Amino acid sequence: MDKEIKVGIISDTHGLLRTEVKEILKQCDYILHGGDVNKQAVIDELEDIATLFVVRGNNDKEWAEHLPQNLKFEIGGIRFYMVHDKKFIPTQMENTDIIVFGHSHKYLEETRDGILWLNPGSCGRRRFDQSISMAVMTIKSGTWTIEKIELNPEMK
Repeated sequence: MDKEIKVGIISDTHGLLRTEVKEILKQCDYILHGGDVNKQAVIDELEDIATLFVVRGNNDKEWAEHLPQNLKFEIGGIRFYMVHDKKFIPTQMENTDIIVFGHSHKYLEETRDGILWLNPGSCGRRRFDQSISMAVMTIKSGTWTIEKIELNPEMK
């Protein structure tokens, strides 16, 4: 029987790793961060929770030069491509099941040409009146489900 794999998907933390987000991520086997981390301390903390895949965002300055602009990887038979800003996604995305990106701070979950495009939104500092959100993906037997998580709207 295939093991269930939990993947926490976040982006645009901008130096703030909320307690509520950490509690959710502690239940995950992997964490994907779609960029705009803003601090090495956030990466260090995430790596202490689970296996981390992270890309560099437009606000990740000199300290983050070691972070890749994009990543291709596989978890549980699912093929991922991750980049911060969707304008840098190549037009040809063969051998990809899910594209993860951030930047806009707006949650998006949309299938285009058989590929899931997923932006978990932002779970860092609130920007304008946008919600604070993230996603948790459950992978089992080569298929997945996604749970959008909106955090307390009263948070700043």
